[in-house]
Amino acid sequence: MAEFELYPEKPQLQKQVVRSNWGLTVFTIVLFIAVFLSLYSDRADFVFFLVFVLLVHEFGHFSMMKRFNYDNVRMLFIPLMGAFVQGSKERYSQKESLLVVIFGPFPGIILGSIGLYLSGVYQVDWLLLLSFIFIFVNAINLLPIDPLDGGQILKLLVIRQRDLYLMVFALISSLTLIVVGFLMKDWLVAGFGFLMGIRVRAMQKNYQLRKELNELHVNYISTYEELSNRDYHMIKQVLIKDKPILAELDEFSMEEGNTILASHVSELLIAPIHKDLSWVGKISLFIAWILLFAIPIYLMLTLNFNWYFEKL
Repeated sequence: MAEFELYPEKPQLQKQVVRSNWGLTVFTIVLFIAVFLSLYSDRADFVFFLVFVLLVHEFGHFSMMKRFNYDNVRMLFIPLMGAFVQGSKERYSQKESLLVVIFGPFPGIILGSIGLYLSGVYQVDWLLLLSFIFIFVNAINLLPIDPLDGGQILKLLVIRQRDLYLMVFALISSLTLIVVGFLMKDWLVAGFGFLMGIRVRAMQKNYQLRKELNELHVNYISTYEELSNRDYHMIKQVLIKDKPILAELDEFSMEEGNTILASHVSELLIAPIHKDLSWVGKISLFIAWILLFAIPIYLMLTLNFNWYFEKL
């Protein structure tokens, strides 16, 4: 008996299209600058250098997402927090995903290291400040903490689509940010850690749901389009059991209700990742990761920057 005779056909789910809104991007940049200038009115050079560094960093992510045909790619700045590029695909490649991630911090540290060397040799004070910001911002991003770029690299290298592993990793990252925030008396970092704790709770809920789906032999590592009718209805029943209010949407079988249920099912799915990175590639990436921390430290220890502090 055909599958559609056992289970009704799953609802069609319209793809959400979010076009790149450069007007909104420019607005968030202006707002970002305005907030920082209100706090550091006497250090306008620092503020504009910071924005430039973030633009270079995020444009690296943006260009790679465009290169690999990500959907709904957009760039936004968040005052006092930073910036991010958002985009998505139905199916991911391990190699492409890593390139998207590393093209943010890697070029930034390389540019910062070159600038650090040139500023040390030719004693250019503005270039030294810009180089320090390049190195600091991108080195922080390379720390293996979720959701920083370093955390994303670590997850992609390990490539474990297990909720328990990701949940523990996120929990450790959250606690690390909270502790660092308190030690540095940086309440913004500590607050971000607490916000990540809320995300960990959501991951725990998904872990429980997917554990139940595993027991039912449901394949949830799939795109929505490739999800079988049987798996769709099994996931839907698990969601209704967890959130009985969703049963009301299922009873009426209205188009809007079906769309809402389908979106809940889609959110529980894990996008498939094609493991196309060799061990040589993984080892090479890990070595590059270590070198990008070591090179700036070596330059700072070997070059003479006393002239800069004398000017200050």
